[in-house]
Amino acid sequence: MADFVKVAKTNDIEPGQARLVDVKGKRIALFNVDGQFFALDNTCTHRGGPLAEGEISGHEVTCPWHGATFDIRTGEVVGPPARQPVPRYNVRVSEVDIEIEV
Repeated sequence: MADFVKVAKTNDIEPGQARLVDVKGKRIALFNVDGQFFALDNTCTHRGGPLAEGEISGHEVTCPWHGATFDIRTGEVVGPPARQPVPRYNVRVSEVDIEIEV
């Protein structure tokens, strides 16, 4: 059964930034896009690059290894070379806490 797990405070991640969090053995990239928070598996589906270290532009993150681009909101592939989407996680935000459902 999935549970929401507290992973950060809202002021821990500036808009346009990402942070790597470990939740129940999963490495998850947590993104702040204009005050909205999104969570994707940290591993690019092309060759395993770390998405939390990627460049963020709007609602897209570009893998730092080979340039695959993903929609931060859905995990869907926006640009090659990746062909498979990245798993997405539900995020819940209270006044100050950010929780991810895993």
